Amino acid sequence: MIFLTNTHGWDKKVFKINMAIKIYKPYTPSSRNKSSLDFSQLSKVKPEKSLTVANHRAKGRNNKGRITIRHRGGGHKRRYRLIDFKRNKYDIVGKVTTIEYDPNRNANIALVNYTDGDKRYILHPDKLNIGDEICAGKNVELKVGNALPLDSIPLGTDVHNIELFPGKGGQLMRSAGTSARILAKENNFVVLRLSSKEIRLFKKECYATIGKVSNSDIYQVVLGKAGRKRWLGIRPTVRGSVMNPVDHPHGGGEGRCPIGRSHPLTPWGKPALGVKTRKRKSKSDMFIIRRRK
Repeated sequence: MIFLTNTHGWDKKVFKINMAIKIYKPYTPSSRNKSSLDFSQLSKVKPEKSLTVANHRAKGRNNKGRITIRHRGGGHKRRYRLIDFKRNKYDIVGKVTTIEYDPNRNANIALVNYTDGDKRYILHPDKLNIGDEICAGKNVELKVGNALPLDSIPLGTDVHNIELFPGKGGQLMRSAGTSARILAKENNFVVLRLSSKEIRLFKKECYATIGKVSNSDIYQVVLGKAGRKRWLGIRPTVRGSVMNPVDHPHGGGEGRCPIGRSHPLTPWGKPALGVKTRKRKSKSDMFIIRRRK
């Protein structure tokens, strides 16, 4: 890790860490401890127009207009980028032309131009550069960005964008910095260790992309002020302990007082904080060898 410090007082507002994160000087109260991504690795282009569509955001409301998910709303207007999670351009070579920012996810995306004239966005893996060629298929080369069935990938390889059902498209390991490792192969299944430390069986026909999703530095970013949270479409959260008893089980009491119950509760009186919410008789239990910690 490289720290670039300023020895001439506070005349510079920003210095960089790892050439990816900008740390701001405390010029104002909100810039103290504030940081942001550098974006120097991204291409300075507008998104591909044919691969962007309008994106209606429900703001936490259902079809009746009632709030079903709290603390959502506002934020910057976004257009959705159509991502190729299926990687079904089999045995057709594509060339990476740009690496772009995607406001709908924390991972970056890459625009791929295929030899048949088609253009598609994919999740950008680490160490995939502009000008590299990628391909998908059963017998393609084992390199970062290529998509293969799990049965064709050797043990110990890190993969992302993993299918749960063959042909449905990748559903796991899609966020920034995540990957799963292939541990073993048994009959019609392949054993993977996910980033949550869960060990799980996948059908050997399921496709996965080699490599780790890029932009892992995003987890080091400190927003620094409430306004940046609002631009992300996240509204304020009020603590239950400062409410009245009619509004929350933690509310009421004289001054600042403890919860007054044996366990924290949700506003609707159900157990919270550490309570497992997974279904007890989920059909996918048969594929899980070791549960997540």
